[in-house]
Amino acid sequence: MLASCVLVEIWSDVVCPWCFIGKRRFEAALADFDHRQDVEVVWRAFELDPSAPPRREGDPATRLARKYGITVDQAVAANDRLTRLAAREGLDYHLDRALGGNSFDAHRLVHLAQRDGLGDAMHERLLRAHLEEARPIGDPDTLVALATEVGLDADEVARLLDGDELADEVRADERRAVELEITGVPYFLFDGRIGLPGAQDVDLISRVLDRAWTTR
Repeated sequence: MLASCVLVEIWSDVVCPWCFIGKRRFEAALADFDHRQDVEVVWRAFELDPSAPPRREGDPATRLARKYGITVDQAVAANDRLTRLAAREGLDYHLDRALGGNSFDAHRLVHLAQRDGLGDAMHERLLRAHLEEARPIGDPDTLVALATEVGLDADEVARLLDGDELADEVRADERRAVELEITGVPYFLFDGRIGLPGAQDVDLISRVLDRAWTTR
């Protein structure tokens, strides 16, 4: 990265509906930023549920109700509100069919893709697979298929998933999140010094980008 660039690190989980909304809003702010060619984006791993199995079974609304201590009807209503909010960003959520599952290997895959400049495309594909297509993102065969769609080599991805390569990198992201006291995602860190939690509106993200550029 050149010294004149702004580094934006984004902690995100590929099973997080707010993270896809936050990604779209960040992209909108970046598209209008005069120095967008001098912004480097790096995706950082964050697991909302590290203990999750590779694939969850059962009704998503029931799982959500159990997690937050609310009724199933309240969980359905919350998902409906989130789906409508996502639609404003051009996203087509199907949270009633989302399978969930452990995202650790998906994060390793994003790290692999970032080596070839495909981190953003890989993260995008995983979010879409989970939130819009109800694909099991904890399943190795699914991960290989999604990775090849964005241009990664299937054999290389299969070897990655069969071992523990890049596991340390994922855990390093998560340790740093703890150090930064990040408790939820998305979380944006500009040049390691300006933090912005949550899927904030485009105007606020734009102001933070301007601040990061002028004070770099």
